Amino acid sequence: MTPYEGESPGAVLPGPRDGTAEGGDAAAPYASLHVVRAGALTTVQDEGRPGFAHLGVGRAGALDAPSARLANRLAGNPAGAALLETTATGCAVRPDHAVRVVVGGAPCRVTVDGRPVAWGAPVRVPGGAVLDVGHAEHGLRGYVAFAGGVAVPPVLGSRAADLLSGLGPAPLADGDVLPLGRPVRGGAPVGDAVPWAGAPGVLVLPLHLGPRHTWFTPAALRTLTTALYRVGPQSNRIGLRTEGPPLARGRAGELPSEGMVLGAVQVPPDGRPVVFLNDHPTTGGYPVVGVVAAPALAAAAQAVPGTPVRFVRAPG
Repeated sequence: MTPYEGESPGAVLPGPRDGTAEGGDAAAPYASLHVVRAGALTTVQDEGRPGFAHLGVGRAGALDAPSARLANRLAGNPAGAALLETTATGCAVRPDHAVRVVVGGAPCRVTVDGRPVAWGAPVRVPGGAVLDVGHAEHGLRGYVAFAGGVAVPPVLGSRAADLLSGLGPAPLADGDVLPLGRPVRGGAPVGDAVPWAGAPGVLVLPLHLGPRHTWFTPAALRTLTTALYRVGPQSNRIGLRTEGPPLARGRAGELPSEGMVLGAVQVPPDGRPVVFLNDHPTTGGYPVVGVVAAPALAAAAQAVPGTPVRFVRAPG
């Protein structure tokens, strides 16, 4: 089975990537976070658990990694601290202690006990107050970082929820209570205004052809890199599904299952490309016509259904 690009197939089980001892802050939380409104899909995410594809364990982690890192930085956390990833409708939570919070990613209205507060900048939420992260106004996924991080127990070195495998904490539900870690000593938030990437008007995905592009006709490959596709409504953390012209096979039959990587563009029997995202399976039997490099996938995390998609040949 093929490991992800740049990973060692013999990786050892690491500790948490947020600078804490495994289980330390989860066993003795500094504060608690009560879920008042879970939203459409809110999960705990961090930088994920790369390096375990040979064990059948996927990467998981924040889909819009740059936004998650920036939210953590503004909250005074290490880059790998666990935070909440919201989808479309936001969420509402109530900490039992005062905590510094940053809401970033998809722009939205943010309130504390009904009073508007800043989006994209550190905000102090008093103990017992309700932080409400509203519906995304542009884009799809928001990131809510708490000083000290969300301190759920790590699994294979990560606190990330993997929706396909079920590893990590379950998606949030109304009434859940999550532990928060103690803020990092000296982790003062950044004071200056910082830019946040916007949601794409057109999602452009640089594509490296292969390994199974020869399974498709030359006309299909031209279609792939010239036609306009759109983000399908069935897209999720596993994959971005597209709507548009199907790709015709030049070769019949099926493949035995083989390793899948982040960004693989798999073509199922309906002929419409699916771009694998963080919760993708580690193996698959449909042909992969190409691979989108990981840095280009952050924009895919913010592409709402209906967003135009263009696949372009990557240089080199």
